[in-house]
Amino acid sequence: MTTKHTETGHLPDPNFVHPEILAPETRSAKAFRYVAAALRLSLGWVFFWAFLDKTFGLGFATTDENAWLNGGSPTKGFLENATTGPFADMYKSIAGDPWADWLFMVGLLGIGLALLLGIGMRVAAASGALLLVLMWTAVLPPENNPFMDDHLVYAMVLVALALVGAGRTVGLGAAWERLSFVQRHGWLK
Repeated sequence: MTTKHTETGHLPDPNFVHPEILAPETRSAKAFRYVAAALRLSLGWVFFWAFLDKTFGLGFATTDENAWLNGGSPTKGFLENATTGPFADMYKSIAGDPWADWLFMVGLLGIGLALLLGIGMRVAAASGALLLVLMWTAVLPPENNPFMDDHLVYAMVLVALALVGAGRTVGLGAAWERLSFVQRHGWLK
């Protein structure tokens, strides 16, 4: 970085632009941005679809009669019947509690929309990773591996997507990050 000499010492030249900033984007960098965006959209759809299916009972994982809108519980069936391992009793004790249903569904909706829109990637990555790790702890040990399963892989992918700014490509991330309240509260990026 070039500097100007002043009476107080060396200050950065405010007109200096680092050459790497002006360099054209390589093909691989551009391809990576779009692959990251595709991963973001795919994971966003996974969360958003789970919300839609559990809310409306679209017949994939949730039948119409078990839909949340029809009085069903999005947490009861799985937490009562499928939990295993050291945390099973804890999960069974909250199965079907209204606060657990609401927290789970709001999480699915918020994470899904944030990822699909490319906004709030830090919050979406942190809350999505937390939800996925909690889901991983509900079925310990995983069925086909001593410790690793898709929940942990998805959690790491979410963190990576936030770190590389995946919301800026095919998303509203760049516009979101320019908003004054987001700039004042960096954790909202």
